[in-house]
Amino acid sequence: MSSIKITPAAACTLSSTVKAFACSSRLGSHRVPTNSSFFFTRNNRNGFTQSRSRRRAAALTVVSMSSAAAAINPLEILVKGSVTNPTKLGDCPFCQRVLLTLEEKQLPYETKLVDLTNKPEWFLKINPDGKVPVIKLDEKWIADSDVITQTLEEKYPDPPLATPPEKASVGSKIFSSFIGFLKSKDPGDGTEQALLNELSSFNDYIKENGPFINGKDISAADLSLGPKLFHLEISLGHYKNWRIPDSLSHLKFYMKSVFSRDSFVKTTAAREDVILGWKKLVA
Repeated sequence: MSSIKITPAAACTLSSTVKAFACSSRLGSHRVPTNSSFFFTRNNRNGFTQSRSRRRAAALTVVSMSSAAAAINPLEILVKGSVTNPTKLGDCPFCQRVLLTLEEKQLPYETKLVDLTNKPEWFLKINPDGKVPVIKLDEKWIADSDVITQTLEEKYPDPPLATPPEKASVGSKIFSSFIGFLKSKDPGDGTEQALLNELSSFNDYIKENGPFINGKDISAADLSLGPKLFHLEISLGHYKNWRIPDSLSHLKFYMKSVFSRDSFVKTTAAREDVILGWKKLVA
């Protein structure tokens, strides 16, 4: 879903009806619907927040508020499009990581959805590797979620999201252990136990150091791990009928805390897309 964020300063000049742009499959191509109304209410943090929207068009821009300077133009970011609904965000956890960073930093941005099953020529000209996410910063396209999030942190340091080096690797082995278990067809090969070991270790860490990896405040490490845990929960539940043990209560509370954040809700792919995204791996 194409997304444009509006800063509070800019919002003050708008009427209660905000024109939203519909998503187009071509880069930079939009149409303006006239039947979309957005309503804003004041809050203590941003001054305004979107409280309700009415949409009749199938693919409309989501308008949300940002505390970034009004002078910042929306950043262009190319992300995976949904395979079940081409107007929606796809199931890439690395794309969501970058979108979470933009949301948490309250930076204005506009998403361009890319069909990775039939990569358009304009996209391959931007990134010949054919991978997402890709973001445009200072008139240059930058790929790789590690590079993108680090660059965003350096360019827009407020609010700070950097995780201290000594904590940055916490939970970093969970994703590879999850993939190993998901791919496994041998119940006795140890992949399930390897995953449980990583999850248990993380549970113990959060118990002593939480609620987030860097303590009371969310940081880049959480924004990287959160989408991966979301994929883990959905895909293992679907393909292996497997659930995270209730004994790992601190991990489960951590996941609930991350998944319920407004930034996560806004940038989450549909459950059906996550399931389909891992289908080839278990076939």
